Amino acid sequence: MERNNLYPIFLKTHQLNILLVGGGTVGLEKLSFLLKSSPKANVQIVAPEVKKEILDLIKNKNVAIANSVYKKKYLHNKNLVIVATNNYKINEEVYYDCKEQNILVNVADTPDLCDFYLGGIVTKGNVKVAISTNGKSPTTAKRLRQFFEEVIPEDINHLVENLNNYRKTIKGNFEQKVEILNKLTESLVK
Repeated sequence: MERNNLYPIFLKTHQLNILLVGGGTVGLEKLSFLLKSSPKANVQIVAPEVKKEILDLIKNKNVAIANSVYKKKYLHNKNLVIVATNNYKINEEVYYDCKEQNILVNVADTPDLCDFYLGGIVTKGNVKVAISTNGKSPTTAKRLRQFFEEVIPEDINHLVENLNNYRKTIKGNFEQKVEILNKLTESLVK
């Protein structure tokens, strides 16, 4: 059986410089996804034209637009790149430019040109669950996201905040603290 060997991480996108190449429908989808999960993300969009919906979406956000075709210079000082054009030649060019500079890159709908995938995400306060299908089925990730949005209680953040406050009062070493918190939360999986 094939296994998903991806390593999940949660990025502090307000501390990173992100480049989005493409201002069309796919660019809008990727930007919407990013800003929904990380409203304070630092993003620069490079595209000769940008959809009106993108302009509406970025009001009061940390998003800048360069109305231009992609040029390698736009990678300067970038930590992460998302490519969302409908031109395979440009997508490939951006990918190889990123590889040359050790910048992580995701090319939409092209798993072979991705260092990472953008999965389904469920957010309830401080609780965030990421779902990946290893790039095989974004639709399955979407359905699982919808499922978890329904089953994770809306007040889960209250529990997280209370446990965080309680955790600060627990005496003992790390192992003792983990044991106490594990006992307190075991009912979440029953």
